[in-house]
Amino acid sequence: MRIGREARQAGKGLFRACCVDGRLDEGRVREAVRRLVAEKPRRYAQILARLQKLVALEIARHRARVETAAPLAGGVKELIEAQLRRRQATGSGAEFVVNPGLIGGMRIQVGSDVWDTSVRGRLAELESKL
Repeated sequence: MRIGREARQAGKGLFRACCVDGRLDEGRVREAVRRLVAEKPRRYAQILARLQKLVALEIARHRARVETAAPLAGGVKELIEAQLRRRQATGSGAEFVVNPGLIGGMRIQVGSDVWDTSVRGRLAELESKL
């Protein structure tokens, strides 16, 4: 669905209104959606779609996905989560996934940022340089 300029701007304005001190407020998002659906302004479906996309991007920006070749011990998981919190990269913990295709090492993704120290990633980087 293509979203018009006015709907994009309205969705962005609504998203900004849902943020408090640079953080997304879940209660404000719920209230904004409730009021938008109740009032049904012109192109409200497009505004709602834009708001949904912006909220999803904001949530992904603060969610970490940690892939490893083998399961990690509990202490290592806690250490990684603490480091991510210290760098303010994540607010809701991290999702740990075992991916044997990495061969070894670790791959961390927070939003669109990726830190890849896996053997597979290094082999792919070496292959692209050759």
